[in-house]
Amino acid sequence: MKRILIVRTDRIGDVVLSTPVIKAVREALPGAFVAMLVSPYTRDIVDGNPYLNEVIALDKKKFKGLLGSARFSGVLRKKSFDTAIVLHPMVRIHIILWLAGIRNRVGLNKKWGFLLTRRIAHTKQLGGKHEADYNLDILRLVGIEPKGRELLVPVKEENRLKIKRILKENELEDGSGFVVVHPGASCPSKRWPSERFAMVADEIINRFHKKIVIIASTNNKDFSRKMREKTENAVLDLSGSLSVGELAALLERSKLLISNDSGPVHIAVALGVPVVAIFGRNQPGLSSKRWGPIGKNDIVLHKDVGCIECLAHNCALGFKCLTAIEPNKVVEAAGKLLK
Repeated sequence: MKRILIVRTDRIGDVVLSTPVIKAVREALPGAFVAMLVSPYTRDIVDGNPYLNEVIALDKKKFKGLLGSARFSGVLRKKSFDTAIVLHPMVRIHIILWLAGIRNRVGLNKKWGFLLTRRIAHTKQLGGKHEADYNLDILRLVGIEPKGRELLVPVKEENRLKIKRILKENELEDGSGFVVVHPGASCPSKRWPSERFAMVADEIINRFHKKIVIIASTNNKDFSRKMREKTENAVLDLSGSLSVGELAALLERSKLLISNDSGPVHIAVALGVPVVAIFGRNQPGLSSKRWGPIGKNDIVLHKDVGCIECLAHNCALGFKCLTAIEPNKVVEAAGKLLK
């Protein structure tokens, strides 16, 4: 294995939890050329990673459909990769790697996994271990035994300078420190009520004398707005205004992240920032056992409300697993980590 392509083209948190694979490959094969294939919007997660030689982004708008897949496989073919390590199964990815003529293709036996040359059973839905560990299991198909699972997200100086300017403009560089709050998430079953985030923010400001910065994606700006409108104290809302790289630079400067189950949780862990993570569904494969923060002192809050079967977005109980988590418990957890 001299030219290796690591593939992970899904979301932010998934890519962050794949970074231990990059380090393990580099440690095992220090002289190899190692590249990573990601989606354009997650590029900042690995761009600048010291263990990578190249980052390649698959722009689905530019390479549409079967013809686009064939064209992109031609791009990869020119790079002469001999091994592809696929961390997330996707039919399109398996086809592209096969068309690219990459000799060794390893991954999970799902979604046309027969196109891989070596594969292991897909058991992630059982939630028996953490996603980071599932990723590392795939490495063993190529004879690499990982030595750890530390996450890594590089922070570029240009992003640090932009965040420093924003903090200065908003009088957040007085030394007291700030807490980042993320009220958004990818689906309703992960979103704790915005008004409760507002209650927590006010308590942190009043009790611990920390300022609050709200973050969220452009798609989740409504949840930030609702939180901001319910907060009695002044807060800084940067929702929808930061790139992933700038978000990492912001989290790097923070004292704490309070968040739903989402990508920023794992970015914070990679940067050594303590996290209070709020989890709803306790369904195997979706719970904190697989997706929770893996920092040493991070706190996960979850309430088991006795559901026999999770109906996900069709919940008939109004997401009781989330609403059963009281704001005072979040504040209490935040206080422990701030101290």
